[in-house]
Amino acid sequence: MSAPDRVGAFFDLDGTLLPPPSLEWRFISYLLERDEIGTENVVQWLGYFFGRMAVDPHGAAFGNKQYLAGIRESLVETWASEIRDGSVPWLDDGMARVRWHIEGGHRVVLVSGTLAPLARGIVRDLLYGFGVRATELEVRGGTFTGRILGRHISGVEKLRAVHAEANSWNLDLSKSFAYGNEMADLRMLEAVGHPAAVNASWRLRRIASKRGWPVHRWSKPRKADAVPGDNSFAAKGAR
Repeated sequence: MSAPDRVGAFFDLDGTLLPPPSLEWRFISYLLERDEIGTENVVQWLGYFFGRMAVDPHGAAFGNKQYLAGIRESLVETWASEIRDGSVPWLDDGMARVRWHIEGGHRVVLVSGTLAPLARGIVRDLLYGFGVRATELEVRGGTFTGRILGRHISGVEKLRAVHAEANSWNLDLSKSFAYGNEMADLRMLEAVGHPAAVNASWRLRRIASKRGWPVHRWSKPRKADAVPGDNSFAAKGAR
């Protein structure tokens, strides 16, 4: 790899490149509108939540995907095809920053607690080679079981995801960039030489200010065609 190819750019998704609601909530709304989520799903979700809350609060809240138990995996692609069709409100400044990294030959990666199938679905038509490190779901017989594979990607898990990506692509983290908006992104930001707080919570903004990190406000939505999918642009993203 040449020197530019050894630089990574790690982006959180919800709140950093996408405005609220979260990508997962957008998918939940889609399922609710089509009556794909029933009472049984809600009962399973609540049962898991209260059963795990005392021993594993984080897992009960963030690792609990029981509302998806029995949902067909194919619904993700149907949803993603619809939301990719000009309806993803990517933040203009964020996607401009993504373009800057792509044109610089950097390895651009989403590192997010959102569901990996959703993240992969919305970026599929944008940039070939846009890496995704997100929360994976267990699938059996073409349906979701309601369980995640591994752990929810936040905090230290984001740090591990960054190191895994760096090891896979021979990235120099001291020259790399990271962008996040919550304390769950702090470990990822600390891992690189060029961290930046974006749309930051007050706690993260305070830490960024003390450490001299850039603090950005990205707020203007942009449609899904903000990042063109032409072959030359895509090829750079694949590096």
